[in-house]
Amino acid sequence: MKKKLNGKTATALICAFALSVTSAAMALDLGDILKKGAIGIAGGWLVTAISPQMNDFINTITFNKGVAYDGYTKVVPIVSIGDGTRIGAAQVGATTQSAIDRTKAVAQLEGEFSSLRATALIPIDSTNPIQRFRRVKGVGVTAIINVKL
Repeated sequence: MKKKLNGKTATALICAFALSVTSAAMALDLGDILKKGAIGIAGGWLVTAISPQMNDFINTITFNKGVAYDGYTKVVPIVSIGDGTRIGAAQVGATTQSAIDRTKAVAQLEGEFSSLRATALIPIDSTNPIQRFRRVKGVGVTAIINVKL
């Protein structure tokens, strides 16, 4: 029998894990790049580990507000392409289970034009956008999960 996590427990787990990874990386003095890589990998692993509970939580709150998604959903890590290391998660939605199954993460691309700043969130088929990735067609982002660190 699976035990469900409430929102506060999930947030506490993400924060505790992020802090422990950051502390371990600093204690070992692995350097900035390795520390950021470790945080990204650990954050992605943690998001994946508790994604069913986060997905249920989002589906419950949207259902309660009368705006539930009519299709298939799951929670995946957000992987940033560009400056900075972030730990994040997004709920994605699609009308087919196969499209949801192909989605492994959401790529976050940021750019600036004049005084405008844009963030693009793209459902992708890989958790490593540096290696390679493809957009998963027919999938959209339905919710963003932020954790205050």
